[in-house]
Amino acid sequence: MNSRIFTVPNQLTFLRLGFLPFFIISIQYHRYDIALAVLIVAGLTDGLDGILARTLNQKTALGAYLDPIADKLLLSSSFVVLALNRKISWWLATLVLSRDVLLLTSAAVILVVIGYRPFPPSIFGKLTTALQILLVFSVVLLEVADWHWLLVFRIVLGYVVAGLTVFSGFHYSIVVARQLGDQHGRAKTPS
Repeated sequence: MNSRIFTVPNQLTFLRLGFLPFFIISIQYHRYDIALAVLIVAGLTDGLDGILARTLNQKTALGAYLDPIADKLLLSSSFVVLALNRKISWWLATLVLSRDVLLLTSAAVILVVIGYRPFPPSIFGKLTTALQILLVFSVVLLEVADWHWLLVFRIVLGYVVAGLTVFSGFHYSIVVARQLGDQHGRAKTPS
């Protein structure tokens, strides 16, 4: 059992979770160079754990839950700490956090009402997460490198992230409602 928990990919995910306090502390103390390094290493371990899980045949149920949790914790805390330091607007951080709460609440309701059901992320959800990560990276990079083009990119990207965050949240709600409706309809139909 331990060998399926402490696989190399899962250890990399635990390591990524361990980076979280260092990232937050770096931002709070305005050490954006360290925060940028932590983000880069976290991104590399995120990519590496997925590659290793597939190539070493070490996909686990724990990893399937832990990997997106690690991503969400890093992203959510990034938006909060950057908003606290006035590097990201609070309205944008609120949108991102509200979508995450919606996703978690929906998953909890589904788990309680009909049991475990896989809900693979949609292309819109994946794109939203990728652009949110890119936004956090560009905000931190902008504090290290004073590039005018990056400032313009960050501003435009912030609005794109806001729109996609709202859209993907509504899309997810509709997909979940349909699947719950289909499940409820099948439960009432006699076999």
